[in-house]
Amino acid sequence: MGSVNVNRNVTDIFYRYKMPRLQAKVEGKGNGIKTVIVNMAEVARAIGRPATYPTKYFGCELGAQTQFDYKNERFIVNGSHDASKLQDLLDGFIRKFVLCPECDNPETDLTVSAKNQTISQACKACGFHGLLKVNHKVNTFILKNPPTVNPAAQGSSLTEGKRSKRGQKKNGENGVDGDKGASNSGGESDGGSGNQASQTEAEISAAIPEKNGDDDDDDANWSVDVSKEAIRARLQDLTDGAKGMTISDDYDKTEKERIDIFYELVKKKRNAGELDSVAVHKELMIEAERLDIVHKATLVLAELLFSDNITQEVRKNRNLLLRFTHNNPKAQRYLIGGLEQIIALHAAKLMPKVAGIFKLFYDSDILEEKSILEWSQKVSKKYVSKDVATEIHEKAKPFIQWLKEAEEEESSEEDEDDSDVEIEYNDRARVEPLKAAAVATAAKKIVDDDDEGEEIDIDDI
Repeated sequence: MGSVNVNRNVTDIFYRYKMPRLQAKVEGKGNGIKTVIVNMAEVARAIGRPATYPTKYFGCELGAQTQFDYKNERFIVNGSHDASKLQDLLDGFIRKFVLCPECDNPETDLTVSAKNQTISQACKACGFHGLLKVNHKVNTFILKNPPTVNPAAQGSSLTEGKRSKRGQKKNGENGVDGDKGASNSGGESDGGSGNQASQTEAEISAAIPEKNGDDDDDDANWSVDVSKEAIRARLQDLTDGAKGMTISDDYDKTEKERIDIFYELVKKKRNAGELDSVAVHKELMIEAERLDIVHKATLVLAELLFSDNITQEVRKNRNLLLRFTHNNPKAQRYLIGGLEQIIALHAAKLMPKVAGIFKLFYDSDILEEKSILEWSQKVSKKYVSKDVATEIHEKAKPFIQWLKEAEEEESSEEDEDDSDVEIEYNDRARVEPLKAAAVATAAKKIVDDDDEGEEIDIDDI
């Protein structure tokens, strides 16, 4: 099936961190249908995580039960799921639990502190070390199944664990109440309990330093500040922790619910007139990352920011859009889907301007040439009806043709530069007017509709 980059946002063919492409096999039928991830063990070794972690992540994201058989390397997610969908989910897992938050390098290790119930991440490449910033259902699974534990023991069912705890508790009660238990083991149980009690007391005594009248520093170290300021600070810490727990509940919601949360935030900022602020742009990006909807956030932005006056709205919100689409082809594809919906909603006014609209987004660097050309290759009814989608593609053809010709001219000029023939560089592909009359007309309409009539400086980010 070939290999892919561990960080699939990196398109460099020489990127040295590779992993096998996920292979999924659907088995069974009806209520017993399930998806076996055939090469999960190999993928897990490539990303340096136990195979149970990404499998459990899939289950959490899809709302499905998971099964692990590490010895036979069978990792199962209930239900029927495409390999491509699981591959996209794996990207999310890698982004959250594998890539270093500082350098995006996958050479990281997870460390679990059972005492503090925390997960730390350390990067071998840049030296970063800190607590894992991600709140997800999988965190609980990782805390119960640290990476250092034998992988074959990971993923034991909760029922089995509770049964084991009940058995231990029952045995402990039998040992303490020796007189009520069996007469042949009463003495031994009492003796064992006494030794255990004395051992525990000894450990506690050793852990707590004895008071020494000559050493006030020890007492100071173990004292608790009961001043009003200290109590207020501790209460503030507890409040902040409770807020964090409330926020983490969002990870239990479906993707649609998380998108709705982001929608309400953007709508609130828009109604308050705060979308011109760089601080608000950063806040929206952080929230989209927290909700794990960075790619699809552009759908929300298109719905809330654009109307039939899209030409001026693109100029006004360019910096915000760039924050989400820059070097993010997926976000650009979703933005084009949002544009299709806006054009369909205001078809009477915007349909004749489709070519000009796409050129405006292209000149503003919001949409890249590659994303536009990929979109033009296939008519999709994912966002609008097929008839409307076909019409939008037809209206965009003059701009697409111009884009292809410009690319061809650039390519031919590069070939000429590589030759020994001395030529004069000509960049007319960038400065000459569009060759197609429809594009020129649409572009003219956009300028005419703009009251200010100002040109966009694509370098002014």
